[in-house]
Amino acid sequence: MSLPLDSIRVLDLTRALAGPFCTMCLADFGADVIKIESLPKGDMTRGWGPYDQGIAAYYLSINRNKRDLAVNFRDPEALKILRRLALEVDVVVENFKPGRADEMDLGYDDLKEANPKLIYASITGFGRDGPYGNWPGFDQIAQGMSGVMSLTGYPDGEPTRAGVPFGDVGAGMWAAMGICAAVAQRHVTGKGQRVETSLLASLIGMLNVQGQRYLSANDVAGRIGNYHMAAYPYGTCEASDGQLNVGAATQDMWVKLCKLLDLDELIEHPDYIDNAKRMENRDALCELLNREFRTDTAIAWTHKLIAAGIPAGPVYSIDEVFADPQVVHQNMVEEIDHPKLGRIKQLSNPLRMDAFEGRTVRTPPPGLGEHTRAVLTEAGYSDAEIDALIEAGTVGE
Repeated sequence: MSLPLDSIRVLDLTRALAGPFCTMCLADFGADVIKIESLPKGDMTRGWGPYDQGIAAYYLSINRNKRDLAVNFRDPEALKILRRLALEVDVVVENFKPGRADEMDLGYDDLKEANPKLIYASITGFGRDGPYGNWPGFDQIAQGMSGVMSLTGYPDGEPTRAGVPFGDVGAGMWAAMGICAAVAQRHVTGKGQRVETSLLASLIGMLNVQGQRYLSANDVAGRIGNYHMAAYPYGTCEASDGQLNVGAATQDMWVKLCKLLDLDELIEHPDYIDNAKRMENRDALCELLNREFRTDTAIAWTHKLIAAGIPAGPVYSIDEVFADPQVVHQNMVEEIDHPKLGRIKQLSNPLRMDAFEGRTVRTPPPGLGEHTRAVLTEAGYSDAEIDALIEAGTVGE
């Protein structure tokens, strides 16, 4: 079975995380993604450790299933190559500072005149225009300005960044979704379009109920640690060997939990009679529950709670995640041969589709300029022309 985007060619002019994550999603779906890297050092993530035999894990994490063309962005001939490619592909993805692509003759307004079917996606820090339109952006900056940090952490602690760069990853996913939607619409209209998102917008778009609480009721949510904002017991409890997440979020589950813990007297207790009272007296109830949960391990309680019909699970460290039998069964880690590192492990795409035929990692993250010659040959350059471009330092392999 063919992959969903196997007829789509993508010119990837992005670096760091949000853009490469977007194009990796497209590559997983079968798009021919040509990653453009700047000579002499390539994508900045190649310099972000830790390293596996000199190759950055950061780079390995977001560049599978792509091909790689290395160019000297300071050479006008290299920009001509990129423009030539941009006029032949289906999708261009860029995350330059607003205005920079136009300076290189790679802006959307110019390219669409010659390639009206082009889908042109831009990822910025704060949007292409507006009072912050020319500001550079990084994930943690966006987490702070989106309100996400104000919601993360404990009430008596400082605002805290999320442990995963959700601004970058979220912007990449939103952009990939917009590109796929634009591809679908192009089948109907025959025309391309501009697709835009930003790190700031991606996080605000995921504020969900916390954002709606403010819009509907002028209610400014704050940090509540590992409690749920609307139900209890729904949050983290203390087992004998670590933390345990328990989701007894309904009245029926509350009754089941009390019976499981031999705390039947709490079912009709006036302080815990319904969810509103349990939320009001949450701290005291948490300690009562923890006295029981501390008598056994998190995984043991998980099995007991699940058997009783109550969602639950241990709080894992990263090494425990990849050792978990369900994670192993779901094939969330795939292996691929790398020309320098040998057999390497990669995170699998979390989607499961018939078209994947059980595998989402098809090629390893490419070396700098690994496919320069092949890409230029496909673009119509002769071997002699390619040799001359390499000799001049315009491109690298």
